[in-house]
Amino acid sequence: MTDHPGTDLTRRELRGPRVPLWLRVLLPSALILVWLVGAAIGGPYFGRVDEVSSNDRTAYLPATAEATEVQERLSGFTEGDAIPAVVVFSSDGELAPDELEGIADRLAEAAELDVVAGEASPPIPSEDGRAVQAFVPLDSDADLGEATTELREVVAEGLPSGVDVHITGPAGFTSDLVGAFAGIDGLLLGVALAAVLVILVLVYRSLLLPIAVLATSMFALCVALLTIWWLAKADILLLSGQTQGILFILVIGAATDYALLYVARYRDELVRTPQRWTATVRALKGSVEPIVASGGTVIAGLLCLLLSDLRSNSSLGPVAAIGIVFSVLSALTLLPSILFVLGRAAFWPRRPRFDAEAGDAGEGSGLWAKLARLIARRPRAIWIATAAVLALGCVGVTQLQASGVPQSELVLGASEAREGQEVLGEHFPAGSGSPASVVVPEERLQDAADVLLAHDGVAEVSVAVDREGMTAPVTAEGIGAFGPPGTPAPEPVVSDGDVLLQATLADAADSLAAEQTVRELRTAFAAEVPGALVGGSTATDLDTNDASIRDRNLIVPLVLGVILVILMLLLRSVLAPILLTLTTVLSFGTAMGVAALVFEHVLGFPGADPAVPLYGFVFLVALGIDYNIFLMSRVREESLTHGTREGILRGLRLTGGIITSAGLVLAATFTALSVIPVLFLVQIAFIVAFGVLLDTFIVRSLLVPALATDVGRAIWWPSKLSRGER
Repeated sequence: MTDHPGTDLTRRELRGPRVPLWLRVLLPSALILVWLVGAAIGGPYFGRVDEVSSNDRTAYLPATAEATEVQERLSGFTEGDAIPAVVVFSSDGELAPDELEGIADRLAEAAELDVVAGEASPPIPSEDGRAVQAFVPLDSDADLGEATTELREVVAEGLPSGVDVHITGPAGFTSDLVGAFAGIDGLLLGVALAAVLVILVLVYRSLLLPIAVLATSMFALCVALLTIWWLAKADILLLSGQTQGILFILVIGAATDYALLYVARYRDELVRTPQRWTATVRALKGSVEPIVASGGTVIAGLLCLLLSDLRSNSSLGPVAAIGIVFSVLSALTLLPSILFVLGRAAFWPRRPRFDAEAGDAGEGSGLWAKLARLIARRPRAIWIATAAVLALGCVGVTQLQASGVPQSELVLGASEAREGQEVLGEHFPAGSGSPASVVVPEERLQDAADVLLAHDGVAEVSVAVDREGMTAPVTAEGIGAFGPPGTPAPEPVVSDGDVLLQATLADAADSLAAEQTVRELRTAFAAEVPGALVGGSTATDLDTNDASIRDRNLIVPLVLGVILVILMLLLRSVLAPILLTLTTVLSFGTAMGVAALVFEHVLGFPGADPAVPLYGFVFLVALGIDYNIFLMSRVREESLTHGTREGILRGLRLTGGIITSAGLVLAATFTALSVIPVLFLVQIAFIVAFGVLLDTFIVRSLLVPALATDVGRAIWWPSKLSRGER
């Protein structure tokens, strides 16, 4: 006898296993409370990230880099750890004596500011008489944004009409970068959350469910940030504005994706059983493997960055991996607890109703069912045509200029430091304000100076003669003297038997031409003055680019190998993971090709950092493979019962809407990165957002199911499923 006409389900089967009331109340309540406490503690740390973060590019170089060694030696030649600001005054005509006197007064008053560390240089007029420059050392411990603002206000006050002033040099560019990241806590999070909320409301047409999903993402981010903050405080991790922005977006996007997968399973189970507890347990059983596998894939790909020479890359790996860990935990503990407490009310006003006679979830007549039938009829034609179109998009990769960009181009939009550098280049040697620092043995000072003076890329050479930053010119005849003829030449500062030469470059310090000059000088020193080290801002850019290229060549194949192994373990197959990985790589190539064309011909970007292809690859391959995992794990589950070809089509119908929603969410969150006016982040935002949409709508919807259908059950080779099916 059955309790429901037309079914074989008894009342006991519908009720499910007996679970004590206290467990059903205590477990979800305890989980929600733990996450609530963690979020309450971690939330305030959003406003404290600047306490443990740094945007100093030198801090991210490998310890063995030549620029790093020079940076560590500079404290032996100068007092303190100041960052030079270059103050440039300019006029359309030649500056009059009273104007020069007014400029000197402004600089004298600026030297009294608390943010100035050490003595500022005297005003240095240009040869054409239309500009003056001065070097003002700013305290590196001060807020550079506020320090440069304060300096600008003082030097600009009361200037004669027609005289303009700009703050440039290392301090100016760092200030611009700090200002660009200023909206990372508020604007970036607000835009990302708003975009996700709109998509969730459209997907679920519910009020409570989007809030529950967003709470899952935000609680995961709060607890992840709390953990990372203390690790950075202990100098275990290195945090920057760039890493912080990627962390925020990655956690919100990934946690929401995992939440979408669980919600879909939970909703299906609420239709099959009247019991919330039973529905929760079944939904977890069906979601744990794909969510853990997807999160594990992303974590494994990110941890490959630990092998990077650049600390900006190696630090991003564990920081982002921690974020993904809490995203997975939140989706598998907090969200199930919230939905269990809310029950069917979470889906209001479209509550799922229990239906003992619910039809087969694999059937349907919607968009995905129609697409599945189309693929079943013409699988080979579909996958070949799709692959051909994607391959065509890969051609654009040849247009990608990823050899580095000038520091002056890192910040998009208006930049006072960039304008100041342009003015500086019109009236002084273009490299003024950011000289190359050369550490040489004392007895080889003149030999090193001769090498510098002989190079066309070097405009002037000087030597540090006191620890307050004073330098004296060096010519082929030796160190120049200050004062009237007959005044003895000053003695250079000596530290551990070495002296510090400063070479003003003929090209802008952040230009590719200046980098080439530094590269050639290092080669010349290696041959003529062994032991000489070349550092400074240009050398830092050069060493950063070289390390990025090395990282890219090492980490890209490693990430592929790691992901391939994870897929083999998940799918119990060799052939399927190889094909899935190849489709993801093809998708990445298309995304990079299209991005290169857009950057070059539409947006007019000056190029890309060498790390852009690396970050794009890690995020797109690791995140893109997620959608293949969501699809193929369900396909394998269905294939065990219905056979491979039918299992593929059923898997596509069952996961189509879920994965599409997940792709839209992830693309929207990464697009939010573009609100931060930093070239690197805007490029990563476009590449990942476009690539995710490509994976969602083309690769996972057409290429993968059509290819798998054409291959048939052999796709599971060498598992038993490839030889026989139930």
